[in-house]
Amino acid sequence: MSTTNRLFVLSIAGFDPSGGAGLLADVKTFEMLGCYGLAVNTANTIQNDKKLEACYWTSEAIILKQLEILLDSFPVEVVKIGIVENLQVLTKVIDKLFVRNQNIKIIWDPVIKSSSGFSFQEPLKFQKNLESVLERIFLITPNFNEIKMFYPELPMEGIIRKIGGKTNLYLKGGHRMANIGLDELFTTEEGKCLRLEPGRTDCSEKHGSGCVLSSALAAHLALGESLPEACQNAKAYTEKILGSNNTLLAYHNI
Repeated sequence: MSTTNRLFVLSIAGFDPSGGAGLLADVKTFEMLGCYGLAVNTANTIQNDKKLEACYWTSEAIILKQLEILLDSFPVEVVKIGIVENLQVLTKVIDKLFVRNQNIKIIWDPVIKSSSGFSFQEPLKFQKNLESVLERIFLITPNFNEIKMFYPELPMEGIIRKIGGKTNLYLKGGHRMANIGLDELFTTEEGKCLRLEPGRTDCSEKHGSGCVLSSALAAHLALGESLPEACQNAKAYTEKILGSNNTLLAYHNI
């Protein structure tokens, strides 16, 4: 067992060689927010900040072995999950996490398509494990395009109600038609919506900003913050990296 006095936060996600998204972005975020980042690789991608050419999935067995050896040594209370091959693999990962810690908090960033249009997932509504997955995670962080793929036959209000009845929902507003940058938190406990208004005007598009937000949420929750507080602070951190420079790759240490 490590003797570090930093809290451990785990990312289960893909590897992006450019460092803008996936595991590298997550671990940078954990480090900047005062946590120690652990990582399980679900996929090797061929990409840079502008395009994604291919995704080579890590086998379920290798993912679980990576997970086991980390959980054998490090106490983990909060996990962020990014791209996974399908909901069968996601279910196996969640099963393993709950065997080790019944109180673990799982944040799922359901990356269905890359910003360049590469598709990681088939439509989720056809995958029969979806609702049981939603019931066991603590928070899901889709954007406006991603959430529509969960239940495409429903209007937005219906999708929010259906998901919000099973898990907490942080709806990212970067792809809105109006009020761009307005995020919303829908909680299962109160059934209320917390509006998270943009705090900066100097933000520019960044490759992997969704990864940064979800990993910042994981770090702030690991540090003991309430969900609304963690959401506010994670949004502020994400806006900080969005304003760090005018390229597609964010600086974290600024």
